[in-house]
Amino acid sequence: MTDPLSATDLAVSGMKAQAVRLRHISENIANADTPGYRRKLVAFQQQVDMGRPTGAVAAGPTRLDRGELPRIHDPAHPMAGDDGYYAGSNVDLIIEIADAKEAGRSYEANLRIFEQSRQMGSSLLDLIRR
Repeated sequence: MTDPLSATDLAVSGMKAQAVRLRHISENIANADTPGYRRKLVAFQQQVDMGRPTGAVAAGPTRLDRGELPRIHDPAHPMAGDDGYYAGSNVDLIIEIADAKEAGRSYEANLRIFEQSRQMGSSLLDLIRR
């Protein structure tokens, strides 16, 4: 990890992965009241080069939360069955907000690493040019 370029590559991979996570979180929040909507989840995967871990991460495939959908009683709802119930969404806004804060902080930490690595590289180039 002494190479500033590899530090920037690692930071960029983390920012890209967290950006995907934030996009899914925002979609979940936007669809919290959509009947039958299942929460989207994303897990990170470690990147491998020639069989060796690189330290970089990437967002894995999107999965749907298979948790039970709540049954909501509203006989007037157009999607309600004969019993007056319809399937709601399994999005919990508290969890989504907490996940968004965590992803945002991780993105910011990776951004700081990226900026510091870039500054270090710029300083080294300035020393070489002198």
